Amino acid sequence: MRQWFISTICVFVTYMKAQIQSLNEHEASLSFQDADIATMYIMQHELLKMSEVGFAGVIVKHPLTGECWMRITVESEPQQSMANALDVAIRTVDEMKDAMLDVNIS
Repeated sequence: MRQWFISTICVFVTYMKAQIQSLNEHEASLSFQDADIATMYIMQHELLKMSEVGFAGVIVKHPLTGECWMRITVESEPQQSMANALDVAIRTVDEMKDAMLDVNIS
């Protein structure tokens, strides 16, 4: 289960090194090296829109290290909630990319 979870995260954040700090049936704590906080905020935003998510927090551990931490608490299966949020975040970023490519600069 943990390998699937990390693989799902890595599809979205290919250059961020994700590591599970702790994982149980209602909570997950993750660490991301070389992370972009904006990407983490998109994930947090999508998680907080889900009714089963009680808490989703993101912090920059230290600005010079590029390390961000994320913690989520859910009613059940934090992996599935994270995967669902990542799917929506991927679509959002793809839409942003397409919008930028459609801009006609003259």
